[in-house]
Amino acid sequence: MKFVRTALLVAFAALACAAVATAGRGITVKGSDTMVILGQRWAEQYMNKNAGQIVQVTGGGSGTGIAALINGTTDICQSSRPMKQDEKLKLRDRYQTMGVEIPVAKDGLSVFLNEANPVKELTIDQLKQIYTGAVTNWKQVGGKDATIILYGRENSSGTYGFFKDNVLLGRDFAASCQTLPGTAAVVNAVARDPNGIGYGGAAYAKGVRDCAVRKDAKSAAIMPTAATVHDGSYPLTRYLYFYLRKPAQGDVKKFIDWVLSPAGQKLAVEVGYYPLK
Repeated sequence: MKFVRTALLVAFAALACAAVATAGRGITVKGSDTMVILGQRWAEQYMNKNAGQIVQVTGGGSGTGIAALINGTTDICQSSRPMKQDEKLKLRDRYQTMGVEIPVAKDGLSVFLNEANPVKELTIDQLKQIYTGAVTNWKQVGGKDATIILYGRENSSGTYGFFKDNVLLGRDFAASCQTLPGTAAVVNAVARDPNGIGYGGAAYAKGVRDCAVRKDAKSAAIMPTAATVHDGSYPLTRYLYFYLRKPAQGDVKKFIDWVLSPAGQKLAVEVGYYPLK
């Protein structure tokens, strides 16, 4: 009997320690590298306005964030793509829930060109041909006679998944595509390479030029701007998401409510993304 009471006391102590540790770490946010700067700015401003609140934000890619959500090691997953059905089923098997999807901002996935590149616009089909390796020289799409150098994201990235689904239509990337760990790395590579092309979140387009995108050969060439992303006319418009295991409660709900408030949405614009409304 004494052994049982001791075991119970140890178990209760362990639970208490776990609760304290959870409370001490505050809210954890993990996932999309596209969203990491935005998430960090949201966290900083929220903590400045709410003394005693802790919001920890890390990147790693949308897939990494979703895996952390499934494993129970993050409160909020940031993702630049929708969760896949098999990921939702893993949540269901573990937590008896398909998860909660919350759009928190909009983004125009940009196609980055070096500022010296004379090409000003490309169709979705031309982008598909370039990134699958069917088109390998800039002169084939109206540029100079030079080999196209491809830069992209690693396969754990939501941006990689969005581009593959919506531009390549499920086809594989060319073997020559150089995968880099983050949109900032893609931008830096294209900025240094006159023949380079890359893609990523609009907020990262510093030192490179956005390429106008045509839905098809008969459509107008559209640049990613607040107006074209808001009305959906830019062909590569997408939502950015928070994912939760279950409906938000307590401090997590307060943080998300603030992110969706006019103050949180205004900050998204300041960082370089677009508000929901």
